[in-house]
Amino acid sequence: MDILILGGAGQVGTELQALSWPEGVRVHAPDRQNLDITDEAAVAAALDARAYAAVINTAAYTAVDKAETEVAAAWRLNALAPALLAAETKRRAIPLVHVSTDYVFDGSGEGFYAPDAPVNPQSVYGASKAAGEMAVRSGNPRHAIVRTAWVVSPHRGNFVKTMLRLANERDRLTVVDDQHGCPTSAAYLAGALAAIALRLAGDEAAPTGTFHCVNDGATTWCDFARAIVAGAARRGGRSVAVEGIPTAAYPTPAKRPANSRLSTQSLSDAFGLAPRPWEAALDDILDRLIGPVRSN
Repeated sequence: MDILILGGAGQVGTELQALSWPEGVRVHAPDRQNLDITDEAAVAAALDARAYAAVINTAAYTAVDKAETEVAAAWRLNALAPALLAAETKRRAIPLVHVSTDYVFDGSGEGFYAPDAPVNPQSVYGASKAAGEMAVRSGNPRHAIVRTAWVVSPHRGNFVKTMLRLANERDRLTVVDDQHGCPTSAAYLAGALAAIALRLAGDEAAPTGTFHCVNDGATTWCDFARAIVAGAARRGGRSVAVEGIPTAAYPTPAKRPANSRLSTQSLSDAFGLAPRPWEAALDDILDRLIGPVRSN
């Protein structure tokens, strides 16, 4: 069984390639130099190269603030590419697993967003990802759109690595404390995507549609930063103060959702996937980045 992974150089793509896949499963993750997923002919040729059992698309334009001015680039990768992938995978009867984002919501709701909650993106990035979702839904009926949020890992740039760097450089950190969400380990997300792809590949009656995948529990960016700093301190790092500030004190070109909490109930019901607490997932990442907790 061959699985095609797109966006293999990113946080989730890296973890997908590192998974222990079942015996007989081969994963292929061409880089962007070898496969331009906005090029229809290139996508068709790649899918014709092997009899792929499933395609997992983690590729995206994720520079949220730059997207406000680089509109065409964001829409090309986040909307056009999924449309091409959906059309070409449908033509070959290949199921498509596509990663999306909490930014499709406006963040004004209370509690945890269900997958069928109305979308209302407030940024170019969010709008382009919402358009990509629509393209996948209309283009290939055998799809799973998997929304996630606040993805972190030992790889590439992300919130955990930024907080660790800043804690080594400063004696006090200021972090937004009025945006709520669910931290998500790229390793956990990768495992869920693999399970969904394998189920779709092996079962014509497998569930399809839109799902949410985040680690269990919710927090604010400020409390997440406090947990990161405290976890690093337990491993020998510096302990620094983390002060909460309102979003208004940290303006950005793109509007962030105040509420990014996502309900994973439908994912659990459909695929039997139970998310780990985000605190445990964070400990795993800190173990990989710094080392185990030091004994007194």
